[in-house]
Amino acid sequence: MNEALAALTGKYGTFSERTLHNLLAGATHWPRSRTRLALEEVFGCPASDLGFTPPIHQQPPEDPVQRRRFLRAAPIAAAATVGVIPPAKADAPYRVGASDVDRLERLHDQLIEDDDQLGGTDAVEQRAAALAQQALALQNGGTASARIRSRLYAIAAHFTDSAMWAAIDGRRLQAANGYLNQAVTLAALSADSPTIVRVWGHAGSLYRHLGRPTDATAASEAARASAIARRDPLYASLTYARLAVDQASTDSPTAVLRNLDNAQRSLSRVDERAGRPSWMRFYDQAELDLLACGASTTMGRWDEAEARAHSALARLQPSMPRNQALVTAYLALAQLHQGDAGHAVATARTVAPALAHGRTAHLLNDFTAHLVETAPTSSPAREWTTYRKEVLSAC
Repeated sequence: MNEALAALTGKYGTFSERTLHNLLAGATHWPRSRTRLALEEVFGCPASDLGFTPPIHQQPPEDPVQRRRFLRAAPIAAAATVGVIPPAKADAPYRVGASDVDRLERLHDQLIEDDDQLGGTDAVEQRAAALAQQALALQNGGTASARIRSRLYAIAAHFTDSAMWAAIDGRRLQAANGYLNQAVTLAALSADSPTIVRVWGHAGSLYRHLGRPTDATAASEAARASAIARRDPLYASLTYARLAVDQASTDSPTAVLRNLDNAQRSLSRVDERAGRPSWMRFYDQAELDLLACGASTTMGRWDEAEARAHSALARLQPSMPRNQALVTAYLALAQLHQGDAGHAVATARTVAPALAHGRTAHLLNDFTAHLVETAPTSSPAREWTTYRKEVLSAC
């Protein structure tokens, strides 16, 4: 309940054993609003369905069947919060249903929103890892249909992948590597093609940041070969674009540009009405431009990198400030490499200081190194050094 409240409100709950004792014993007829909010998130149903009665309404006496349901399910749900579910009793096994998975999927949606806003912070990583353990606790401690088990494996893979991605984005690469095998295994167990595409795509990014371009390309090729990438133009576009980024450090520019063209053509064929998982909403023309900008940066094609960065900034969704900071850092680096130090420093200074961490900070470090190397005594270099010391270092 405490973790559920934190996920919903951003503030950790203060529920205690005594709170739960009063709820279980029937001493609390209608919990306070924060308690109801936490209960309803944990159980995926209204508080009235758990046997509690609002005092402002004239309702029948508490339903003993609903109270028994609450008493039976409470230990299971509480154990799931900490990642351990006790063995179910033979006469009352806990049946994991669609509502349990729906709850986890809603929490995953919130996690992605936090990542879009904050970037790969340690808090986002740890929360994703904890939620993965909750999903696995339900998988291992309850009974479920084959379909629900597949969904549980998929959501556990997504949480693990989100933890890995947060660590990648935060440049905590060894931590990210620790999530990789479990994410790949859970995605395979889910047999869900979109989940497999997501995990292999982020695996490619991890390998690239670790300096293993051959493995990065192999991971992206595995995503490209998935059934959903062959069937759905949106996934085809994403996998082509990611493959181009991974090829940029090893293959010819011709191969990279060919895959970026394939990504663009596939994106033009997308049917927006087709149903897709909510996590795929990040991929659009702005994301394709961002990936193309990264590939152009790796190849040192600075005019193309600048053009793609401008295009991405013009199209980025307002809900994605982390990507705006990242693209702005790419833009500043591209401008600097084309000899426009003054304009480049002005651009770099527009990166939100609170988001100048992880991958964005890594790009700004490259920016600083090149500026100092090429124009150490210039006015833009002095301006940037002062700004970096007084503003960025304080964040």
